Amino acid sequence: MASTAFPLLAKKVQLSDGTTYGYVAVPPSTPDQVSFLLLHGYPSSSYDWRHQITGLQKAGYGVIAPDLLGYGDTDKPTDINAYRKKAMCEHLIEILDQEGVSKIVVVGHDWGVVLASRLVTYYRDRCHGLVTVAVSYSPPGNLFDIDAICEITKKMIGYETFGYWKWHNTDEAAKDCNDHPASVFTLLYPDNPSLWKSDFAPEGKAAEFVRSGRITPLPSWYPLDEYTIRDRIFAKGGYAGPLSWYKSAMRGADVEDEVAIPEADKPCAVPSLFVAAKQDYVCRVDLQSGTLKQGAPDGRIEEIDAGHWVQLEQPAALNRLLISFADEVKGAK
Repeated sequence: MASTAFPLLAKKVQLSDGTTYGYVAVPPSTPDQVSFLLLHGYPSSSYDWRHQITGLQKAGYGVIAPDLLGYGDTDKPTDINAYRKKAMCEHLIEILDQEGVSKIVVVGHDWGVVLASRLVTYYRDRCHGLVTVAVSYSPPGNLFDIDAICEITKKMIGYETFGYWKWHNTDEAAKDCNDHPASVFTLLYPDNPSLWKSDFAPEGKAAEFVRSGRITPLPSWYPLDEYTIRDRIFAKGGYAGPLSWYKSAMRGADVEDEVAIPEADKPCAVPSLFVAAKQDYVCRVDLQSGTLKQGAPDGRIEEIDAGHWVQLEQPAALNRLLISFADEVKGAK
């Protein structure tokens, strides 16, 4: 949460529809310098961008890193229709306007990639470019047929990459996670990325892991003091809001908005960079390559030897890529 992790940089704003957002805001060192919009995923918050916030600020870039809907200092509705990507993009634009930022490099990780992709769809004129981390560009109109995805991936690689989605779509999942937060953390932020192959991705395994209260060691890149801060952030709001992102996608909350998008507007309309995680066993690079070629055919791919949490595991490498990309696309039309 912005106010806990970055009290001197944290802000709150109530938007025109009454929704309150908390976010980190760093002004650029000069008026012509690029600003980044950093969009986190599940189960995260603006805190997981801490290395990018400090690194980009030191380099003179502007940063806006919101706690997305359901997280941290931001409102946490449980109505899945509140998590429509179009509505949340409108929220982001209001925050940019509030900060006087006309154009950004938008960076997404995990679910933040889906939201960043839609921001490019709906507001391409506000984006210098798009960087997606661990997950490739997500074109509008994707139908999350989890049964089909699980069947295909089990045949291809021996396990269902999205098996945990079925549990996340249940009413019990939030209670399970709230009852065993340490177990959720060590499963989602594993010390060994291969844990996702055995105990997260396959159908039924994530629920079994969490409900049993199983704990694994903290990864070397997430020290105890930082874990304690994150635990305080999540204790306030719990998992009902964050899991609504999955429910919204699986129950078709975006269908009406996205069916109206013309085919010509579905590919990524701005320069893009996909920072792929070589040890991510859910968002596998080999399985995303085809989707990326269709959705962002002109995009560049850079692979980093890390698990899913690239921004935490290899922050210096990611920061270098972000700065290089921003310098490339600054002023691009």
